[in-house]
Amino acid sequence: MKEAKGLFAQLVDAFCQLPGVGQKTAQRYAFHLLKRSPEVGARLVSAIAAVQEQLGFCPQCHNIAECSGEHVTCAICQHPARDRSRIMVVEEPNVIQVIEKTGEFKGLYHVLMGAISPLDGVSPSHIKAAELLDRVRQGGVQEVILATNPTMEGETTALYLANQLKPLGVKISRIACGVPVGVDLEFADEATMTRALQGRRDL
Repeated sequence: MKEAKGLFAQLVDAFCQLPGVGQKTAQRYAFHLLKRSPEVGARLVSAIAAVQEQLGFCPQCHNIAECSGEHVTCAICQHPARDRSRIMVVEEPNVIQVIEKTGEFKGLYHVLMGAISPLDGVSPSHIKAAELLDRVRQGGVQEVILATNPTMEGETTALYLANQLKPLGVKISRIACGVPVGVDLEFADEATMTRALQGRRDL
């Protein structure tokens, strides 16, 4: 019979579920919580509960959205001053925060929730590619900016989307190489991201 894990081991296991957190890092987090006052742990529990109950994904662009009342779309999609003729396509929601800090882009976004990776079994049907095409078919979109990561998977995804978008008659551009190849966009600084946005090119 398998012995039940103690509370500390259960906490370590819970931290290990987070991306990029291994056993040693999880143990450090657990020891840190144990040494802090109970109020710190209570705030963490409260924040996690609030995220589970009040945050979700925007049904239009798949960015993070606060579910307040009847409104579930994100703040960017709701903003009346955003340029709805341009859509910036990114792999994950956290990249939007990096781009927004530059102040260079005033359009809308579309989050793919991943990238095409045949080696990992990720096909176009596993990401929000079809939803992007549906948005463009609805009309009003003049330009789609492909801002997938400059990795093999990101380039494969950008090429696939460009081929699917071309028959729809919209301008297709790709962010410039201001971002080093092999670096995820979420780690790019504001200056690098600004140069990438200003130097985007047609596909």
